[in-house]
Amino acid sequence: MAKKSSKEVEHQSVVTKTSLTFFEKYINNPSPTGFEWAGQRLWLDYLKPYVDETYIDNYGTAVGIINPKAKYKVVIEAHADEISWFVNYITKDGLIYVIRNGGSDHQIAPSKRVNIHTDKGIVKAVFGWPAIHTRSGEKEEAPTLKNIFLDCGCTSKEEVEALGIHVGSVVTYEDEFMVLNDRYYVGRALDNRAGGFMIAEVARLLKENKRKLPFGLYIVNSVQEEIGLRGAEMIADYIKPNVAIVTDVTHDTQTPMINKITQGDLACGKGPVVSYAPAVQINLNRLLVEVAEKNGIPFQRQASSRYTGTDTDAFAYSNGGVPSALISLPLRYMHTTVEMIHKEDVDNVIRLIYEMVLTIQDGQDFRSFTK
Repeated sequence: MAKKSSKEVEHQSVVTKTSLTFFEKYINNPSPTGFEWAGQRLWLDYLKPYVDETYIDNYGTAVGIINPKAKYKVVIEAHADEISWFVNYITKDGLIYVIRNGGSDHQIAPSKRVNIHTDKGIVKAVFGWPAIHTRSGEKEEAPTLKNIFLDCGCTSKEEVEALGIHVGSVVTYEDEFMVLNDRYYVGRALDNRAGGFMIAEVARLLKENKRKLPFGLYIVNSVQEEIGLRGAEMIADYIKPNVAIVTDVTHDTQTPMINKITQGDLACGKGPVVSYAPAVQINLNRLLVEVAEKNGIPFQRQASSRYTGTDTDAFAYSNGGVPSALISLPLRYMHTTVEMIHKEDVDNVIRLIYEMVLTIQDGQDFRSFTK
């Protein structure tokens, strides 16, 4: 973590009761990869009072725009999709086998309750698992994609299909948002709808504080990040931004079974994480650090060897190269149903993006030299 600046002040709360109510509703709404539309509708409805225009592309990436006629364009971005499952095979006895839609963790699946999304509505089901009594004396078999299955209470394939379930139906966990010990937000899909929430809060602060920008600001909530940054690729080509500031989650490495030597030393509650990677433009990143220090915002640092694995990579390498930076939110238990983020980190990521937006100048050139 960076040393505290002499100008550092006490923590400043940003999230209000009204915005927290939206955040909870937004997290509880399922938005699986490729099926993000309902969540995007919620997000845009929240964002609309704070922007001049909105835009939605063919695959569901949603954008709020401030100063849409400005030539110089700055993007602040997160991704909207959550990991999920696809129905892949229905047995004659009415059990359902699945494949991943994104990086779903098969080890957490057994005994989880799920929602199967159909044209007829939600069908409830559970990931079944053999009772411990029936495994006694035998070699324990770990959960894998080959042996986890869904049980929706049917006894035949025909009964399953009559409910509207078919190969390709998407499946999400039903776990919902909660606040833990008045310190952490907990829920599924905080990766990365927390990011969508935070960039929307930046737009809210700009509006409520009556701050005018000399450039166009594009608040972007991309789809399909979990399967290869696809939504960001599409929207970067459409917007053609001059600068991109991306926010996503990264690993809190303070819990058991995580190697700090390989994963870094990062902690929830110690501030946003500034990334160093080939896709992160060096001078934009330096400005990010300066802004954090000037405004007394605590931050941590992370290095990525070849790529960040976030939408930063998609924006950076688009349109002949777009100066891009990544602000990450420390998170525990990624790709589980109990993802956990610190309330103060959320406030501080919002503050850092907000102050960055106010610092960037119209037409700013981030090259180290031009001749």
